[in-house]
Amino acid sequence: MDKYCLTVTCESKRGIVAAIAGYLAHNGCNITDSSQFDDTQTGNFFMRVSFSSEEGIGLDTLRNGFADTGEAFGMDFAFHDESRKMKVIIMVSRFGHCLNDLLYRWRIGALPVDIVAVISNHLDYQKPVVNHDIPFHYIKVTKENKREAEAQQMRIVEETGAELVVLARYMQVLSDEMSEKMSGRIINIHHSFLPSFKGANPYKQAFERGVKLIGATSHYVTADLDEGPIIEQDTVRVTHAQSPSDYVSLGRDVESQVLARAIHAHIRRRVFLNGNKTVVFPASPGSYASERMG
Repeated sequence: MDKYCLTVTCESKRGIVAAIAGYLAHNGCNITDSSQFDDTQTGNFFMRVSFSSEEGIGLDTLRNGFADTGEAFGMDFAFHDESRKMKVIIMVSRFGHCLNDLLYRWRIGALPVDIVAVISNHLDYQKPVVNHDIPFHYIKVTKENKREAEAQQMRIVEETGAELVVLARYMQVLSDEMSEKMSGRIINIHHSFLPSFKGANPYKQAFERGVKLIGATSHYVTADLDEGPIIEQDTVRVTHAQSPSDYVSLGRDVESQVLARAIHAHIRRRVFLNGNKTVVFPASPGSYASERMG
């Protein structure tokens, strides 16, 4: 059986869930997982439905047939093939912990994506990337060539058909133009849990303030640096006995986990933009299962 999912965003109205369930049942589909959220503050409704097509009706037929229902409720909707892997580009600078973690998860099937390229402004990780049979693109970035460098990056995005760009500790600020053009399609890992600690060395700032929790935040990239809609966060406890370098080491583990979870949520179509915030639905049963163990 073909496994699909349907994502819906619209104004909250009576009868939406019934209409969706009725349409899928009428077309020989069985719902296997469903999540919904009614935002009473904004009046917006969000829903994600996983289902199997038990009578072999294809995705295009289901999508076209749903048009009338979507129009009746003013829905922004999309049907997705859950077996199709999203094309992803990873961008990295000189900190490789997130990149290496993603490559491992990808290799064992825990992160079911198609990594079509890795882009870096340094050559540090060229060999491990090429060893994974993934195209590596070295694009040097300076103040003088930033516009041309981003044009090269966008050409790679367009040529590969990449649907998502992951900034895996890519230590360059993207231009407003690129952020807007790729809105909702660039995920960053910010190595700080608290937005008050910004810049290149938030762990040092946290140490100097004597915090008891450090962590990481993964968010969509916007023109406002490190202030895009948050997808995932996590923390680890520290004490007065830890040094700034301890903070960095502990933070690396959290960063890797938070970024991987954010990507997983995005590629499984579990994240919905809701103004400056996000709605992130729980993972469907079995969606974290790996194809192999090592």
